Amino acid sequence: MANTKYIFVTGGVVSSLGKGIVAASLGKLLQARGYKVTIQKFDPYINIDPGTLNPYEHGECYVTEDGRETDLDLGHYERFLNIPTSKANNVTTGRIYQNVIDKERRGDFLGKTVQVVPHITDEIKRNMMYLGKTGKYDFVITEIGGTVGDIESLPYIESVRQVRWELGKNCLCIHLTYVPYIAAAKEVKTKPTQHSVKLLQEQGIQPNILVLRTEKELSKNICRKVALFCNVDEDAVIQSYDVSSIYEVPVVLSKQGMDKIVLQKLGMPADGEPDLTLWKNFLDNMKNADKTVTIGLVGKYVELPDAYKSINESLLQAAAYHKRKLDLRFIHSEKITEKNVEELLGDLDGIVVAPGFGQRGIEGKFIALKYAREHNKPTFGVCLGMQCMVIEFARNVLGLSEANSTEMDPKTPHKVIDLMEEQKNLTVMGGSMRLGAYDCKIEKDTQAYKAYQSDLIRERHRHRFEFNNEYKQAFEDKGMKCTGINPDTGLVEVIEIPELKWYLGTQFHPEYNSTVAKPNPLFMSFIEAAIKN
Repeated sequence: MANTKYIFVTGGVVSSLGKGIVAASLGKLLQARGYKVTIQKFDPYINIDPGTLNPYEHGECYVTEDGRETDLDLGHYERFLNIPTSKANNVTTGRIYQNVIDKERRGDFLGKTVQVVPHITDEIKRNMMYLGKTGKYDFVITEIGGTVGDIESLPYIESVRQVRWELGKNCLCIHLTYVPYIAAAKEVKTKPTQHSVKLLQEQGIQPNILVLRTEKELSKNICRKVALFCNVDEDAVIQSYDVSSIYEVPVVLSKQGMDKIVLQKLGMPADGEPDLTLWKNFLDNMKNADKTVTIGLVGKYVELPDAYKSINESLLQAAAYHKRKLDLRFIHSEKITEKNVEELLGDLDGIVVAPGFGQRGIEGKFIALKYAREHNKPTFGVCLGMQCMVIEFARNVLGLSEANSTEMDPKTPHKVIDLMEEQKNLTVMGGSMRLGAYDCKIEKDTQAYKAYQSDLIRERHRHRFEFNNEYKQAFEDKGMKCTGINPDTGLVEVIEIPELKWYLGTQFHPEYNSTVAKPNPLFMSFIEAAIKN
């Protein structure tokens, strides 16, 4: 294709409507028609990236292969499209301003007064167009974070206006708004949508397509009314009503011809239908499974499921491929005690001990792991979860009762988990962990090797602390084997207890590498073991 087409997705009325899911679903439909698609997210907050944000603030921090800490929506993009994102796919206001200020300090602006327009908007536009100019993509879909009307979103909306003016027919805008149902009046209300579109129009953007986020399907009369008052073609008013799974959204949008409307408005052929065979097979497995696998997720942020979004979705995908419904139970690690551990974990088929940082809830993880190990429950520890496996084993099998991570206790006499050497002199928190994809050499005849069917893998990392190799021989002598090693640094990446059914921990985050088309092998292996259990 000669010209890359640009699609912008904005949101109105309230946040958390699912712009990321709509963007990913449209990307999936265009990809299923044979087009090359990428999706990017522009976040209006002033943090350089979400890496230093508490999960309660922003949910999970997702990590790209090239080591950028990003918004969790990039996880949706990858899970739907099955192609990796990069640091170019997530840009924040903080990064935009940092780039502009760096240029000003270097003298790039030749003494000009630096302003929001044109300097900030030019930098935003440069980032918006960057992926399209690589020549790799037919479509670049850009999700604008936040809600139209937010002060912090104004430079992004102005940049979208300018790009649309510059690109003409090679660009369109999709606006996602909320249509609430008022139970007392027993009717839906379109006025919030009308006001949201009016606000967008006041800022110079007329949306080409409206997506109405709603609890139930809307009547044609409601859609016709929205089209009339919002100056949008009637067939370009699309509904995104509640469904049982986010993976149904592409099918819902496809039935309403959203991809065809996009192609027609961009002057492109819209013949035929997207090939969603694999996608629909996955949905059929998920919906029609008549058996259940019950997994407990032990963590300290379980009241906020978005904190573990990629793990939740990886488990769901693996369960669907095994034709099982997933019964995922969130177990708060702070509430686990020796007295209630049997009650909380006893009837589970498998246990995942979640990643995280800090002391809070850590003792509950140790209690859960001791129970899982002694009762031979299939158990999967991810990052801090793997480190907790090591500490629990050191205390209760090696007899090192005061063993710990120096993250939790800098004065522990047995630093079985310690700060990585290259991390010891760092003073800046943001973007300074071991981040991105690294090689791992897997020993043969291990659970990890059986899962991956390869002795060399590559997975993504996000951590500062590591297994202390001074204790490696002591662990292996007592039955905990180090079965995955980074070939360049000798760092331990995977630990297992071979005599148990499935007891495995990874220093890396395999959940970042699991998609609908290609679920991660470790999650597939874990769910298989949980089903057998």
